[in-house]
Amino acid sequence: MSASLDLFSGVQLGDVQLANRAIMAPLTRSRAVDHVPTDLMAEYYAQRANAGLIIAEATMVAEDASAFINEPGIYSQAQIEGWKKVTDAVHAKGGKIFLQLWHGGRASHPDLNEGKVPVAASAIAIQDEVHTLEGKKPYTVPRALETNEVASIVEAFKQGAINAKEAGFDGVEVHGANGYLLDNFLRDGSNQRDDQYGGSIENRARLLFDVIETVIDVWGAGKVGVRTSPLNGYNSMKDSDPVGLTRWLAENLNQYNLSYWHVMRADFLGEQQADVMTPARELYQGNLMGNMGYSKDEASSAIADTQLDVVAFGVPFLANPDLVERFKADAQLNEPKPESFYMGGAEGYTDYPAMV
Repeated sequence: MSASLDLFSGVQLGDVQLANRAIMAPLTRSRAVDHVPTDLMAEYYAQRANAGLIIAEATMVAEDASAFINEPGIYSQAQIEGWKKVTDAVHAKGGKIFLQLWHGGRASHPDLNEGKVPVAASAIAIQDEVHTLEGKKPYTVPRALETNEVASIVEAFKQGAINAKEAGFDGVEVHGANGYLLDNFLRDGSNQRDDQYGGSIENRARLLFDVIETVIDVWGAGKVGVRTSPLNGYNSMKDSDPVGLTRWLAENLNQYNLSYWHVMRADFLGEQQADVMTPARELYQGNLMGNMGYSKDEASSAIADTQLDVVAFGVPFLANPDLVERFKADAQLNEPKPESFYMGGAEGYTDYPAMV
């Protein structure tokens, strides 16, 4: 244990120096308008600039990749200008902010994308319902990407990375988790391809690693993070060997000298159980970020024991704009309001009180 390391000590993540190790996890809030970030979003993120790093919500790299209602994009000039207001507001408060680059994949729906059929690794639908403007509907069977189409996905992530730089972000996170397109290719429960993007772990990871490499070309490795979720069953996801997948990723991500690797340690649904953090720490030589259900005390202990370098907090940051200050003071936390997580407007978004 290192007495000098705790949640409040500074840390260097690649090329980015952070004031503390409490990271604001990416949280979809559906407050964009026509997929363009708003002034209200700038206020929301600026309120939370006390985080060591803000990872902004899942952001579409292509216009036909919407999986929610009113999530933001980064493929148009209007979106770049909208995000510029956000980054300016966060930087004015002394904060750091990365953009999470994302493609919805089979979690997208035709009703959210002008009738376009979603794309995926394989033509296997999510067994659940999605919120559309006409209410809940079953997910549709996606169209398996043709081999020669995969390069266009990589190109969309590249352009998103370029646009994120123009918008003033401090770096980017590649979203390879939670059953969205890159994770959909990565795990064998949803990837039944027989080309160079299917079969072995190396083949299934090819798209994710192609995206990582092209984003590094834009930003440099020290300003790029990647998020994975080897256990999470959300969006009908499963892998036959999540620990083996974690070990493979740890060993093969080492070559990039990334800013960080962001690992979701559990299953939202509580169905798949395993320890993926121990092999991740044992094999990964870079900065490791843990996420999902960490308390302040558990996070501080994990950092002091060098099990983790930084910890991402989701819902606590959502309901507590001054979370780091509350942690320092051992103050009571605000209770979140789940009914307003995605409803739109300021209520349950920018109206959570700071400490008196």
